[in-house]
Amino acid sequence: MPTITGRAVNALSKRTPRLNAFFMRRQLAAFRASNGQRGNRLRGKPIFVLDVIGRKSGQPRPVMLMLVRRGDDLVVIGSNGGNPQTPNWWTNLMAAGRAWAEVPGERYEVTARELEDGPERDECWALAVGAYPDFESYQELTERRIPIAVLERIEQPSG
Repeated sequence: MPTITGRAVNALSKRTPRLNAFFMRRQLAAFRASNGQRGNRLRGKPIFVLDVIGRKSGQPRPVMLMLVRRGDDLVVIGSNGGNPQTPNWWTNLMAAGRAWAEVPGERYEVTARELEDGPERDECWALAVGAYPDFESYQELTERRIPIAVLERIEQPSG
């Protein structure tokens, strides 16, 4: 049986947005109900939930993203599957500057810092492609430079 590539999944999700949304909601529910013990993988790769405040609605908007760690930080990629538009969650994240990360067994607030060209961006891109090689294909599908951000944990005051 042939393997479905990132490009094929991207093309399929464009044609079936309601079905894609249905499965995302089911996976999100499973993830949250099990504290991240179920629904924590996408095509065999680890994922996490990022709750971003909508810039228009002011409401939390959950998105499931590939789990790419750099030490204590998380690296997020605004690939949108190689589509020409930047994903809404990315625009919301950059507007808010903060979000809540939910990894298996833990939820915490983060700040978001977009990376400009340079060694840190190159390092994070290499980590992301190493964890999820389809990011490379997504960059080939679009003319825009796919954005990268580092999510850094906000230390909660003790006491």
